[in-house]
Amino acid sequence: MREKVFRDPVHNFIHVNDPLILELIDTREFQRLRRIKQLGVANTVFHTAEHSRFSHSLGVYEVSRQIANHLERFASQTPGDGGWQVEERRVLLVAALLHDLGHGPYSHTFESIFKTNHEKFTQDIILNKTNEVHQVLMKYDEKLPAKVASVIAKTYDNKQVVALISSQIDADRMDYLLRDAYYSGATYGTFDLARIIHLMRPVVDGIAFEQKGMATVEDYIISRYQMYEQVYFHPVSRGIEVVLTHLLDRAMELYQDQQKKQISIDNFVTPDLKPLFEYSVSIEQYLDLDDASILENINLWRHSSDKVLAELSMRFLDRKPLKSIEISPKTRHYLSKIRPLIEEAGFNVKYYTAENDSFDTAYDLYHPEAKHAKTQIEMLQPDGSLAELSTQSSLVKALTGRSYGNARYFFPAEMLMEQTTGDLMAPVYQEFQKYVHNGALIGIYPRNSD
Repeated sequence: MREKVFRDPVHNFIHVNDPLILELIDTREFQRLRRIKQLGVANTVFHTAEHSRFSHSLGVYEVSRQIANHLERFASQTPGDGGWQVEERRVLLVAALLHDLGHGPYSHTFESIFKTNHEKFTQDIILNKTNEVHQVLMKYDEKLPAKVASVIAKTYDNKQVVALISSQIDADRMDYLLRDAYYSGATYGTFDLARIIHLMRPVVDGIAFEQKGMATVEDYIISRYQMYEQVYFHPVSRGIEVVLTHLLDRAMELYQDQQKKQISIDNFVTPDLKPLFEYSVSIEQYLDLDDASILENINLWRHSSDKVLAELSMRFLDRKPLKSIEISPKTRHYLSKIRPLIEEAGFNVKYYTAENDSFDTAYDLYHPEAKHAKTQIEMLQPDGSLAELSTQSSLVKALTGRSYGNARYFFPAEMLMEQTTGDLMAPVYQEFQKYVHNGALIGIYPRNSD
């Protein structure tokens, strides 16, 4: 086919010269990703972070295409020599393009409330015979749907392909770090993508990086650390996520309560969302869902007769995040002091407070017994041997296994407002503010009753 080129602010050009890829892009299932934001609610903090999972998926395809072109220089000559198997190119590129196909709206909040799993839905969408994606894949190779689904499941027999899609330094992470940095306006999420690809070498059961380029790999690790610290774990974004979680929890509670009482619930949620509330969503119904589906319902709930649901919907739509304070093992016990004050001020702590922990590691060693084991980064030595990254880099060694992020306690911003003279609630707010001052839980002013 004649090459198709997509303009892209991160990669400049995205090249498509395989008719299969172009047909997959045009499927209903892939086009749906245009309507799902990559960063969920982060645009309430970083106002230009409006990019979609569609653009990210195209980006992962492009990174994988560049990697495949590079690895062809190291093609396998004999079975088992660890070289790149050129015939795996198509599986790699298709898996890269489709890896996020099963994401729902506001992905991680959505999954926790409605008990879904985007990786499982991705596999099911690819394998479902009625879907356009499956039919396109079958037209080119009847074994392709099963192969691609196994890459997503991390069970594919070629571990090099799996590592390029899902590891501590893969095409997915490399695109989303660069893309999220660009659209959030951050400058600390950038690294030398071209150099990292140039350093890649196929090895038995994986991918390694030339020792001479260790500084470039270190830069990638630091970039990932900084993006999580400054963007992904931003406290205001987390405050909006808490509001979204609570309002969906409240909606679910009301829906189930009305079902038990056999009250008419036809107008409580739109038809496309009802299967989720009943935990019985089919693939076809799932594919009808996008960010607009959730927003449509939240707009309805804003006018609900249930005051909690209506008020939480207002806070989400009008960007009224919960405030937060960092908590530690030394200060956590003071939460028992401030919760009653929040209740006394008229807020239901079930829906207006939350303990939210957001932690990750910049780099971790491989622990095969772990539930979500992370593959380690291997550096290819001049003699052909492999050495794990942290044994070669003092910088990475210092970060290895260390968690970053924090635990925060979220509460209504009204608890920090200055009260006017004569306000009957002023003593409650004043008491709360003795414990919480300048964004910290100081806990040095015990109540008179203590």
